[in-house]
This record gives sequence, C-alpha cells and structure tokens, in this order.
Amino acid sequence: MRVLLAFFSVLLFFGCNTNEATSDKKTERSTLALYLQNKAPLKENPYLELPLGAIKPKAWLEDQLQRMANGMTGNLDSIYGDVVGKRNGWLGGNGDGWERGPYWIDGLLPLAYILNDEKLKEKVRPWVEWTLNNQAENGYLGPVPFKEKPVYEPGLQRDNRMDWWPKMVMLKILQQYYNATEDKRVITALTKYFKYQLQELPKRPLDYLSFWGNRRGGDNLQVVYWLYNITGDKFLLDLGKIIQEQTFPWTEVFLNEENNNDPSNPWYYGQMKRYPFDTTEIENLTISKIGGMHTVNLAQGLKEPVVAYQADLNQDHLKAVKKAFADIKKYHGQPQGMYGGDEPLHGNNPVQGIEFCAISEEMFSLETMLKITGDMEFADQLERITYNALPTQASDDYMSRQYFQAANQIELSDKLGTSFESNNHQHTDFVYGTATGYPCCTTNMHQSWPKFVQNLFYATKNGGIAALQYAPSEVTMKVANGVLLQMEEKTGYPFRETVHFKMKLSKEAFFPFHLRIPEWAKTPSILINGREVKFSVENQIVVLDRKWNNGDEITLKLPMELKISTWYQFTKTVERGPLVYSLKIDHRLAEKNRGDHFGTFTEVYPKTDWNMALLNTVIENPSENIKIIEKNWTHEVYPWNIENAPIQLELNGVQVDNWKAVNGVAVIPGFWGAPARPKDKLAPIVLIPYGCTTLRITEFPVYSVKN
Repeated sequence: MRVLLAFFSVLLFFGCNTNEATSDKKTERSTLALYLQNKAPLKENPYLELPLGAIKPKAWLEDQLQRMANGMTGNLDSIYGDVVGKRNGWLGGNGDGWERGPYWIDGLLPLAYILNDEKLKEKVRPWVEWTLNNQAENGYLGPVPFKEKPVYEPGLQRDNRMDWWPKMVMLKILQQYYNATEDKRVITALTKYFKYQLQELPKRPLDYLSFWGNRRGGDNLQVVYWLYNITGDKFLLDLGKIIQEQTFPWTEVFLNEENNNDPSNPWYYGQMKRYPFDTTEIENLTISKIGGMHTVNLAQGLKEPVVAYQADLNQDHLKAVKKAFADIKKYHGQPQGMYGGDEPLHGNNPVQGIEFCAISEEMFSLETMLKITGDMEFADQLERITYNALPTQASDDYMSRQYFQAANQIELSDKLGTSFESNNHQHTDFVYGTATGYPCCTTNMHQSWPKFVQNLFYATKNGGIAALQYAPSEVTMKVANGVLLQMEEKTGYPFRETVHFKMKLSKEAFFPFHLRIPEWAKTPSILINGREVKFSVENQIVVLDRKWNNGDEITLKLPMELKISTWYQFTKTVERGPLVYSLKIDHRLAEKNRGDHFGTFTEVYPKTDWNMALLNTVIENPSENIKIIEKNWTHEVYPWNIENAPIQLELNGVQVDNWKAVNGVAVIPGFWGAPARPKDKLAPIVLIPYGCTTLRITEFPVYSVKN
C-alpha cells in the first residue's frame, strides 16, 4: 500500500504536461537569482553555484567517486596517519599543523556530501567541529601555536602554525560545509576570523611566515567576498582591499612582456622579496621564465585576477588571465592541458613533469573563473584537463599516485632524472606511491573529481539552468520562480558524441537552459522531444529559452573530428573532440621498497614497442588514414585504463630504431631532415585516450616513407 501511495504522490508532484509552448509569456519568468549572487558593489555573476550535494554523479563518474571513497580519499587517516591522524594540529594535536590536513578535508568533505556517505561525513566532522569550537577570543582559527619552537619530527610540518596560508584551505572547507549544511556557526566563525585578519594583516602580512600566503591570497579573497554576499558586512570589502594589496601582483606579472632578465636558478620563485614587493623584480618576471614561478602557485594564481575583478572591474585582470593561458601553452604547454612544472616551471619538453597538486588547483581556478566571467574558454580548458590529465595520475583503486606525470613517459622508475626535484626526492617523482616525490599531493589530489561534479550544473542569474561540462549525472534544483527541477543527464561523453537530458518538473515553467558548445565542435545539433530545433550560438553558449514541461527531453550531439596539433620541436599530437590520444603501450608493474621514507612504490616498464612515429600522410589527411573504433562499452564501466578504453584509433606508424631511452626517458630524436623510412618499418599502431594510459607517447615525431 505504501508503494502505491508513494507512486501516486510522485505522479501528482510531477504532473505530466506534454504540450509545447513558445517563450512569449514573459510574466512567468524569474528575474531574480534563486541562489547566492554577488551583492553590490561586487559584479553580478552569470552562473551561480548550487548547494553541495544537489548534483549527483552517475554511471562511470559515480564509480570514480566510489573508488576514491574506498581508496585513499576515504581512508587517508589510516594510510597516512602520522600526518592526518589524531595528532594533527587541526584536531587539537601536537603533530602536523600546516596545509596537509586541510588539503585532505578539502576533497573528503565534498566527496562525503556528494555521495551522501555518513561514514565519510563522520570523518569530516571532527575537523570542522574542532575548528569551529576552538576559535580564539580574538578570532584566530586553526592549530594552537607552540609557545616554544617544537622539536623536529621527520615527515611532519609542526612549525609556523600561525601562517595565513593553511588557514585559506580551511576557509574553503568551511564555505563548502555551509553550502552543504547551512550551519550558521560557519558565518559567525568566519565573520570573527575576518575581523581578526582586518586587524592583524597590517602588522603581519599574508607572507610574514612564508611566501605561500602572498602567492595564494586569491583563495582567501574569494571566501571574503562569498561571506560578504551572505552578510553584507562592509568591513569585508575593506579587508578585500588589504588582501588584494598584499597578494602577489599576478595581473601585472601576467601582462609583462618577454625580456632578457632571467632567473638565476630554478628556485628563484621562493627567493623574491615579499610584501611590499620589489618593483624591479615584478617588472622582470614573466610566465616564459623557467624557474620564475612555482607550478602550483601559478595554478592557484590564475584565478586571483578574476576574483579581484569582481570588486574593481578593471579589464586588465581579464586580459592578464587570457594572456597567461596563451603564454603557458607557448612556453610550457603539453597536450593534456597542463604544463612543464616540476616544481618550478620547466618548459614544454614532453618528458617534463607536472605536479598532481597543480592539476587539482588549476581545475579549481577554472571552475572559479567560469562562474564569475561566463567565459567558455575556461570551460574548454577545464574539460581538457579533467578528461586527459586528471584520470591517469592516480591508480585505478585510488590508493597511489604519481607526484609528476608527463606527456611522453615510457618508463616510471627511480632512474628518471628529468625534473628539477630529482635529487631532492631521490628520483621517486614519477613512480606510483603514497609518499613518493613530495607528499603534498597525497593530500591535495582528492578535491579534483568531487569539485568537478559540483560544477557540472549551475543556476543562471535569471532562474535558469546551465550545463557547462558534460558527464553522466543528475541535478535537483529550483528554476523559474521556484519550480523544482530534476534533470537527468545520460551520456558516454567524453568518449561518445551524444548527451541526453530529461527533465522532471513539479509544474510547467518558463526558464532558459544554457548548453556549452565546445570550441572544437563545429557542427552541433539539438533535438527537443525528438525534433531537431534551430538555434544560435553566442560565445559558445546555446540558450534554449522556452516553456518546459515535465518529461521534456533534450539531446545534444557534438560530432568529434580528428585534429592534429603541433607541440615541442614540431612534434604532432592526435586529438578528437575533448580527448587527446596517446600510443597504447602494454606494461608490467614492479613493486619496490628501498627501506627509506618513501616507502613501497610501484615502477612501470614497457612490454611493447614505444619508439613509434607518425607518418606524414597521417598528418596531412588524418580522416583518411585513421580508423575510429568504438569498443563495446556500457557507460557504467570504469573507462580510465588500457583494458577498458572505450575508444581507440588505428593507423599505420613507423618504428624509429635510433630512438632510444636515456635512463628511462624518451628523449625526442632529431627527426627533421632524416631520410625517409623504409616500408618494412611500417607497423600498425593503436592510440587510446591519454587518460586511459599509464605509459604513453603523446607528442610524436613525424617521418615519411620511401616509395
């Protein structure tokens, strides 16, 4: 009987109405934002974040998050207990008290609430409760400072407990916690803390204990503005000006033109003068410099000009970020969307690594900038990183990770010595481990996928819905004048071309539905309830503005064309749609433990040939010379490994005998002007999505073949 009553209740709530209507009934439209919007004088934002937990992953994306829950993300307190266990300073202990504890919770908290996992919420709760319940009278938040300098313990960061930088991570955590729970204690605690900052920053600037605080001040600033939008307290705008003044001048640096004043060593970024900044140093620094910037600082700093733009509306902020992305690609870029930075910026050779923390932080920066600007260039870049760089750097069970990954990696062992940190980290940067390389990424890798899920859908500023990233998911939200919408998204994207949406509405309503058309999609089509509709694209957005009915279905098709892109020393990469493709290299695993503090790690060695090149005929006409094979794949199956890759490209390549590994590294051969290869060196090769690979060649040399 209860089942029948529930069924009829659902029918009543989602009363079916199949009548289509045009969008001329203006009086039923919402003109007010249904979710948190910027208050004046801050700039109005085009896209508004939904409450944490409103968006749920489905199919393979849900599996991805469950693997995290069962892996390191859900169990780091036991796996890495010395650092994030009960002794952590953010739990009141006398152990580690800097960034790594908050880093972990910054990913665990959104994972817990997106999955609605009570066990994970219980792991989050002590960190939030201790922070809220142990705020000092003067407003200070965080680990209790030691009266005397603590005794050093290997592997722990016990000192500098009053450093502003780790507090910025906890600010993000508290913001997310409020977005999930609306716990008013967060507003009280943050108001008190920001009053403390207003009083203290003139005496103790963001970088008074470490330079990290001035590079990452944008993280602090965005939470200040978020709180202002809730409380309207004017002192927060005054605090914002102080934070902006003390933050590294990213806008100015990004706008600087190339010059001949190069850094003197790879760690120059940590040797620059702190606030107040040295004018000459700032004027000389550009993104082109190797060693001029720390890779994670850059990833976080990218959003700072856009966050600041909300208050002062200086167009230079937007110009600076656009120029920054262009310069990153030119001087350091790799096809998966990231850049050579290990840990300093290190050029665009495809064997240079990129830190996992940089992936996590650049994704968050892009998500932040997208909501503020509505600029789809940021959405395209987010998609590229998420569906190429992100999946490959963690193991399938999410129990280990690489500190660095590279576009071309044909061996992962402790022989590799290409990074600036090779000696400092005893050559463990590229292997899969827990504490290998440097352990910051062990705690900071967890925010990437959950926050991507949180940014699949947005509310628009006028009561609509926007889908700006595509993945199997479901969202529940308010539209129009408070009508309840449940939107289901079924798709095999990014491996398939079709994205299908179905609406459940509490009643018919007029509202806009925004769909992003990726830059690479040249011939998109849209069907509503099975009928193709005409549409216009403006700034890569289609706005379907009409009356919607319960049960309406929208199908977006994004045909994916093959494309060849050019990278380091004129090497070539094969792309199709949102995916970058790499050589499929079978591999074997070898476990190793050297008896040092890096612990047990996994090395990876090739089992099949990797020294393959593309043919000039493929470059000249990819559509005629590459065969696209869609494998039998259900959307529920985890796709991100060599066995499950849902799609592959088949083509002829050529083996390059004189392309040899140097200490496990695939150094690009001198292929320009080389004689044509004999036909007997032709060989069929298979390319699979970059994110499905462990070993790979992504940037290929190109050869011709003798007739």
